[in-house]
Amino acid sequence: MSKATLRTLLSTARYEILPTAGVVDRIEEHIAPGREITVTASTGLSLEATIATAEQLQALGFHAVPHVAARMVQGRTELEEIVGRLAEAGVDRIFVPAGDATPPAGGYAGALDLLFDLSSMAAPFQHIGVSAYPESHPLISDDVTVQAMWDKRDYATHIVSNLCFDPATIAAWLPRVRSRGIELPVILGIAGKVELGKLARVATKIGVGESTRFLRKNTATFTRMAKPGGYNPRKFLDKLAPVLDDASMGVAGLHIYTFNQIKDTEVWRRKQLAALGGAEEFTSLQ
Repeated sequence: MSKATLRTLLSTARYEILPTAGVVDRIEEHIAPGREITVTASTGLSLEATIATAEQLQALGFHAVPHVAARMVQGRTELEEIVGRLAEAGVDRIFVPAGDATPPAGGYAGALDLLFDLSSMAAPFQHIGVSAYPESHPLISDDVTVQAMWDKRDYATHIVSNLCFDPATIAAWLPRVRSRGIELPVILGIAGKVELGKLARVATKIGVGESTRFLRKNTATFTRMAKPGGYNPRKFLDKLAPVLDDASMGVAGLHIYTFNQIKDTEVWRRKQLAALGGAEEFTSLQ
């Protein structure tokens, strides 16, 4: 891929974090304000933890992106309360997945239901992301997931792809999305510079449903990648060069899953930019 493409993607990359105790302090220590930080929502940590963490990050000068998981919201009244809190905090962007709460906490069976209600509110959100699945979802057929992206296109500004460790899968999936007439920009989800053993422990402990399902389904692949040198995000991106350089594929940015290995991911990103002659010089993070 061209150096210009990679520099742009790395310079604007956003990080996904889990709203665990102390994570805001680690972000403040290792990441400069201004970066976009998305905050997951999971049944293991509560939606309140997501919203409170987003409020803290926004106050510190980051662009916080809370995940408002539809199946964790009790209904329109709670959604209005969430919108009010985020507006007061100055948050202007959210991500709306369906979520894994089973059964749903209230009347929202999926993201589209919540997005419909949200569209009728005086919400302050200029950027609204929705989910996409390069790999087959364990509970939903591929045709349904692609159709869901189409159904949500009028309510969203971009798509965020789920965690995937197979470049070939992504390279095949993107053209299919475009061939179905879905034109929303794609923020490509990749794992950062993480120890995959830690990823497994965190995902299982916190209950991040999609990641846990991935680990169960791909045990052999995961074991191979967990060995030294088994996964390198730069090599992963290099293998995707044809689609990343192809403007018709509409990859507008990177969504880096950190699994709270914040320092390691930021050190990796800065090193890559320094090697490319990017604007950000690499300095060691103590």
